[in-house]
Formats: sequence, C-alpha cells, structure tokens
Amino acid sequence: MPLTLTRSDGVPRLVRDAPIGICITSEDGTYEMVNPAYCAFYGYAEEELLGRPFTLIMPEASQAAMLARHRDFMQGEAEHDDRQEWEVVRRDGEQRSIIVESLRQEGDDGRPRRITFITDITERKAMEQRLEFLARHDELTGLLNRRAGLARLEEEISRARRHGTSLCVAICDLDHFKLVNDRHGHAVGDRVLQGATERMEEALRGYDVLARLGGEEFLVILPGARQTEARCAIDRLRERLAATPLGDERIPLTISAGLASLEANEASHLLLERADRALYRAKRDGRNRTLVG
Repeated sequence: MPLTLTRSDGVPRLVRDAPIGICITSEDGTYEMVNPAYCAFYGYAEEELLGRPFTLIMPEASQAAMLARHRDFMQGEAEHDDRQEWEVVRRDGEQRSIIVESLRQEGDDGRPRRITFITDITERKAMEQRLEFLARHDELTGLLNRRAGLARLEEEISRARRHGTSLCVAICDLDHFKLVNDRHGHAVGDRVLQGATERMEEALRGYDVLARLGGEEFLVILPGARQTEARCAIDRLRERLAATPLGDERIPLTISAGLASLEANEASHLLLERADRALYRAKRDGRNRTLVG
C-alpha cells in the first residue's frame, strides 16, 4: 500500500510510530513530513524542519552538492531507488553511520515526492571494524597477530628481493615470563605484556614491524637492515626493556632474541627456523642476549 503523501497532520500511524527515521521532501528539497524517529535521530523538533530545506541538517560545505543530487533524483536522472551509506553529524555534533534508502512517489497533486528512510548502523559498523581489526591484530597488545605478522614477512621478503635490499628478522622471547603470571596473576601479566610491547615499539624504527607470535614470543621484521644494524636495533630494544621495570609492581624483565638475515632465494620458513635456533641458543646460554643464526 503506497504512503499517503500529505503533511505531518495526516501521516499514517504506521509511519509516525516507525522505529526508523522517515521523511518526505518535495521536488525542491523542502521537508513535508518527518516522523518522530527522524527528528530524534538528528536532534530537531518537527516544527524546526517542516517547510525548511533538507540541507538544514547537513554541513554547509556539502549542501549545494546534495541539493543538486536531490534534483537529479527527482527528475529521474538518478536511480529510482537510491541506497547509500553515509557518515552524518547530528545536531549535538556526534558522528553516526547510517543507511539512506530513497524512492520517488507521486503525490495526490500529481507532483513527485522523495520518501527517505534512514537506519542507524553506527554500532554495527563499530562491531564490523572491531572484528576486522581482531582478524589481523592481537587483542591484548594491538600488534599484528601471528597470521598477519607472517603474511607481512612474506610481503617484506618480496619487496626486499624486488628492490635488492637487505632484510633481517628476530624472534624475541620474554625471559621467565611464566614466573610473572605465577607470582602476580594473569591480570598483572597482561599489563606487563602491554608495557613490554610499548617499550619494544619505542626502541624500533617507525617502519620496522613488531608482531606477537603467541604467548610471550614476538617477531621483529627489520626491512632494509643489514645484520650489524639489525643486531644493534635488537640490542637497543633488549637494553631498553631491561632498564625499565614494568607495571605498578615494577617488575624487571629481560628478553632473549635470535636474529637472522635473509639469504638469496631463502624461503620465509627457513629464515624463521634460523632465527628460532639462535633464540634457543640465547636462552640456553643464559638469556638476556641476542644471538645470530
């Protein structure tokens, strides 16, 4: 059943009580009807909108373009059904994400009107963004997770070979971290891991890559670094961490690292195996040191 295109005093109850925002605008973009959900979403009273141009709710910089788009739609130069996802700013300044769906319909006077439905999808968008983030990042530290870190390593290896540049990787392991959890609990352990991550990031260059492989083990990718430079970088990271007790409990922490430099035609898993073997030797030889594989 088509909507009755009359002013607000004749709005069907179904439209007025709808949980989504609905408005009707004329050919020139003037509001002829706004339901309570529409008013509540944007933060305007009904009487503030009726008889006013719909561009009232839009930033001044985009008003002319949106009005031109509206006229194209009303003249049939745009699709009859228009569905868009927009970022909008409400009257109180809050930014929200919405889906806007529109259709043209002829009124009792023979003139076309635009019926617009808005659905607030802000929470859904935030959840989608969060899930997208967690697909590639470790939730606790915010670093790339194991899968994303290894994928990034493949990208950096390809880039190094394409440009003929050096590449080093290090696998780092926090020394005796299990004791932190055993003595202070996992909540403290989590905070210590976060603090260790921050110190490590501070010690690295902006284009180095730090990823959490799992537990207290991390992958460092050092694009363009030769072995001597990479070892200095990892030792700087190690020394900064050792010099900074972490958490409210001021827990001292050190790190062991195994370093490897990419060789010609070497597969990523072989590069990582060399770094891992060097890490094993660093831990066996007393920890808090960097060894090269």
